[in-house]
Amino acid sequence: MNENKLNLGSDMARVDAHEISDQEYDELPELTHADIERGVWKIAGKEVTPAEGNASFRLALKKQKINITLDPDVLGWYRAQAGGRGYQTLINATLREAMTTQKIEDALRRVIREELHR
Repeated sequence: MNENKLNLGSDMARVDAHEISDQEYDELPELTHADIERGVWKIAGKEVTPAEGNASFRLALKKQKINITLDPDVLGWYRAQAGGRGYQTLINATLREAMTTQKIEDALRRVIREELHR
């Protein structure tokens, strides 16, 4: 049974690494308005009204104002990169990239540990 678990983990890594080609996208059926109308809003597994679902979705996408203290040279660098305006968007993009990179690094470490454990 342990052997199957190891093989499953290895297969999942291969599946996760697969990049969908344009041809594979072409094989997917079109999503129609009727398909969308049949959809049901759920939040935390509980069915909610479309109005509640839309409100929750909008709230999740809304940016939040915060106060943050940055070193003057860091702030100056971002302002210079953005040309004065848009530096906050640039800081946000940098933080988002760090989030996704961290997830990839954690996944790679986990896979390497599993392979070395074998």
